[in-house]
Order: sequence, then structure tokens, then C-alpha cells
Amino acid sequence: MKDNAGGWVVADWLGRYRAQWLRGDTLGALTAWALIVPECVAYAQIAGVPPQNAFYAAPVALVIYALVGRSNFLVVGATSAAAVLSAATVAGISSDPQDAVGLSAALAIVVGAILLAAGIARLGFITNFLAEPALVGFLFGMALTIVVRQAAKIVGVSSGEGNFFERLWTVLSNAPDWSWTTLAVGVSALALLFVLERFMPRLPAALVVLILGLVVSAVLGLKDHGVEIVGKIPSAVPVPHLPGIPAQDWIALAAGALGVALVVFAEAFSIANRFAREHGQAVDANREMAAVGLSNIAVGFVRGFVVSGSASRSAAAAGAGGRTPMVSLIAAALILLTGAFLTPLFTDLPEPVLGAIVIVAVRGFMRTSELRRYAAADRRSLWVALTALIGVLLFDLLPGLLLAVALSLVMFIAAASRRNVAVLGRLPGSSQYADTEAHQDAAATPGVLVVRPDGSLFFGNINRVRLAVQDRLRVTDPAPHTVVLDLTASFELGVPVMDTLQELAEELGRQDITLHLAHVRAKAARQLAAHPLAARLGPQNIHPTVEQAVAAAANGEPA
Repeated sequence: MKDNAGGWVVADWLGRYRAQWLRGDTLGALTAWALIVPECVAYAQIAGVPPQNAFYAAPVALVIYALVGRSNFLVVGATSAAAVLSAATVAGISSDPQDAVGLSAALAIVVGAILLAAGIARLGFITNFLAEPALVGFLFGMALTIVVRQAAKIVGVSSGEGNFFERLWTVLSNAPDWSWTTLAVGVSALALLFVLERFMPRLPAALVVLILGLVVSAVLGLKDHGVEIVGKIPSAVPVPHLPGIPAQDWIALAAGALGVALVVFAEAFSIANRFAREHGQAVDANREMAAVGLSNIAVGFVRGFVVSGSASRSAAAAGAGGRTPMVSLIAAALILLTGAFLTPLFTDLPEPVLGAIVIVAVRGFMRTSELRRYAAADRRSLWVALTALIGVLLFDLLPGLLLAVALSLVMFIAAASRRNVAVLGRLPGSSQYADTEAHQDAAATPGVLVVRPDGSLFFGNINRVRLAVQDRLRVTDPAPHTVVLDLTASFELGVPVMDTLQELAEELGRQDITLHLAHVRAKAARQLAAHPLAARLGPQNIHPTVEQAVAAAANGEPA
């Protein structure tokens, strides 16, 4: 993996590793292992693949990210978001469970290839355009969708097919067929998880409940009382394996993979960036994108499914003392041992216990406090979040994801197109010009209207700026003979921008008003020199500073 200096660096943290860190990293790895083991089984079911496939993927993802990633704290592996998006994408290609393993592995490879290529192309900035309210709504809807599917396991019926509301109706309408034994096991598991998290937060609650579920199932023979169990899980040691799917399925996966890649990276990078800020470190978005991409490619070649960064595991490992990627290497070794020798222990694991573990794991995505905050302070963000949430519930995950992305783009374009045009005046005793609304003592020069768009100009906002200038002219008294346009915030000028500025210059000319440009940046100046606007204005009307432009206008220099 290339570092910022351009050299190829793999596990560059190893050369700086200190022996005194090993104890904390080992405790962090044990904690991560305690969470990964039950989640491997649970998230494999969400993804629609056998549990052993999660054991194939987990150690590979951990090792690859530890070698090429930059975050000291990110623990990569199966997550609820990645698993459910993988299942939704695969289901769009084939509903046959026999095809799920190959398609899921192929999807991981395609997602990884997209992220690797994007990281090499330095496209890490694109996550900035996935609006937080849209992501909040999408993840909330995704969590509700997962909950209704897992609730069906807790009551012992099928959730059927369809969207959230159809599945919910299926579960409720089958109430006469609910298994009360299954319900008792599931509710007990839920209650115990909440109690342990509330009163014993340092215990790995999911692992404790999983072990108790296995013991109770074996002692009481829950299978004989109608409770579904996981069944035999083969030993799971990752070995290279091609997905083995037809060429047309690879092509069909590509469209869904773009959306999955976006969410996977947004999830992983947001976690890595949060820990980096908390510990005074920095992570590079492009390197993280490539590292997560390589992890997914590697996972796909061992029959795994899409992986991302895990907030719960990362936080738990850091809380236990983990401080370096050694946490991931040690955890990978522990999971390899578990997959090779301990999978038979999971045979009697009750399905409702798994359902309870998943429900508790995804409840953090149901951020009602964030929706209340939007309702109190930002109604536009609230409507965006609710639209994405309802879109997921009505149209399922992938259409809901596309809706969230579309809303994010609409929000970005709308914000970029709204440019305030400030009127500038000279500050007393200074050559500096400032916004007259913010600085009451800033004085305008008689006969000269100085305006500054508060942001870069592009095709989406230039016409609004043109109209805003005309509006300012109508309310300026006395009527100005010169308009000075301060282009401080525009580092480049596209052809549509210069075309509209030429139109503005012609409109002003018909009103006997001269247009001057100030603070034209170097790249913008080169673009301007190749456009007819430069000849229309003349070099005498293009100035390096507002002060010089106002002085030229006040001296009555010709247009």
C-alpha cells in the first residue's frame, strides 16, 4: 500500500511496535474475539450464507486490514449493515440459497475492487457527499428491517417475503402459530443481554448469552420442544476458493456493488476517523478505502461475504486496552483456532438466541435522539432522514440506499446553488473590505457597488448570483456607475460561469454601468484569458484586489 510519500508500505506500524503494548493488545484481542464469535454465526444468517463462511472470512479480513490499513483501532469484519446489504444484493440476482455462497463471495470481490480502484484514484472524498441525515435515516430503516426478520425467529415463524411492512404483517398475522417455548427463549436472551449491558458493561454480553443458550439447549433438549437450532457447523479453516459463478452474474452484481461499496466505506471510515480524532491521530481516506477494498477482495476468495469496520468491536477492543493493529492479528489467530476446532460446540445454539443477539447489535442504528435533534434544530435534515427511512421500509434496502444517495446529492447541489451575495464596504482606517451586514462601520464607496459571492461559482449558482447583483442595483441609492465583483472564493471559472458573467457585463453596459473583477485566482485568470469575456472587460477592469478595483472605478477609468 502506498503511503503519502509514494512508497509501498505494509504493516508500517510493526517497526514501531513496543513490547509493553502487547498486554493491552492481547486483552483487546480477547474482547474482540468474544464479540466476533457469536456475531460470525448471527451475521452469516443475515447474509444468507452458512455460519462457517463467516469463520472463513473473519481472520482473513482482520489480517489484511492490519497489514495495509492505517487506523490503530479499526476492527474489520462482518457487520449488520454489510451483511444485510450483501443479502439484499444477492437476492436480486438469485433467490436460491444454493447460489448464495458464490454470489456473496463474488459481491465481496466486486465491492473490494471498486474500493481499491477508488482508493488508488484518490476518491476518498466522495464520502463527504453522503449526507449524514440521509445515512441516519437509511441505517434506521435498515435496523428496523433486520429487527422484524429476527423477531420472526424469536416467535418461531417465518417473516415471509417483501418489504418491512409486509414482513411485519406476516409475523403478526401468524400469531396463532407462534411457538411459546421459542418466544420464552428469545425474550429471556433479550432481557439478559440488556441486563448485562446495563449492569456489567465490561462483560462480553453476546458471548455470555451465546454460551448460556448452548448450555440450556443441551440440558433441556430445546430442539425436542420445537425450538429451531443452528445445527452442525463444519470446521472452518479459510482456503482459497473461486466463487464459481457465471459471467453474467458478475455483471449483474456490479450495479448493487456500487451502493454497497459506498456504505461499507462510509461505515468503516467514519469509525476509523472518530477514533483517530479521539487519540490525536490521522487516517487517510484514500488509504483506508484501498485497505477495506483489499480486505473484501481477500474475503471473497475464501468464500466469505462483504466486510466493513465494526463500531462495537473497535470500541470494545480499545476499551479493553488495545492500541495497535496487533489486536487484529491476535484476534485472527484466536478465530482460526475457533473455526478449526470449536465449531461443533455451536450445534445446539437456539435460533431465537441468535435473533436476540442480532437485535441488540443493530439497535444502535435506531437513533431516535438524532431525529429529535433534527426536529428541534433542522427540519430539512429531519425530512431527509425520514424520507430515507421510509424509503427503506417501503422499497427495501438497495432502493432505500439509492434514495439516500440521491437525497445527499440533492442536498449538496441545493446548498451549493444557494450563494449569498454580500455587499462590501471599506473598514475605517484600513484598506480591507468587509461585509456591510456583519460590520456596521464598513462604508461603501459612492457610485461603486462591491459584491462578493460567499462561495465558489459554478453552473448551478452563477445565474442566481447574476440576479442577486441586479437586485442589489435596484435598492442601491444613489445608483452606482460601477459594479466590482470579488471572486476570492472562485479558484476556477467554468465556461458556463464566464458566459453568464459576459451576459451580466452586457446587461450592466446597457444601464451605463461598468463591471470590474477583483481577486481573480491564477487558474481562473488563465481560463478567463481564453474567453471572450476578457476582451469584453479589458485588462484595465480586472484587478488583483478589491481596493485597486474601487480605486480604478472611482478615478473613472474607462471600461
